[in-house]
Amino acid sequence: MSDFHFYHPIEVRYGDLDPQGHVNNAKHLTYFEQARIAYLVELGLFTKDQSFMEIGVILADVHITYLEPVYFGQKIKVGVHVAKLGNKSMTWEQNIVDADSGKEIAKGEVVMVTYNYSESQTISIPENWRRKIIQFEGLEQEKDAL
Repeated sequence: MSDFHFYHPIEVRYGDLDPQGHVNNAKHLTYFEQARIAYLVELGLFTKDQSFMEIGVILADVHITYLEPVYFGQKIKVGVHVAKLGNKSMTWEQNIVDADSGKEIAKGEVVMVTYNYSESQTISIPENWRRKIIQFEGLEQEKDAL
């Protein structure tokens, strides 16, 4: 995993737990999503009063490696790093770490595709998104095909 320049704190809720007493593995996806949205807000690419339909991204692929359980009340934060920008897709690396120790609990890779929901089709990554992400991440990316 690459260096993360952005972390978003997550509250582990009682309702996130499964019968074994730790966070259900499906909740990791929700935590990743919360952090991605916070990242977009931080970069000024999305505002909290916008509709989800205006975000212009859709999940295409996700892989998560679970390293150890997360428990109720544990202080965690989720890292977000855009590792690659294609023409229509972005590869995001994410992780969940214990906020106190910094120990990595889970890690993953997510591919998001820019999408026009009203026309039901993929679109190129908007240039203002590309510029802001490249600047924030320090990327020097070429436009790759999806």
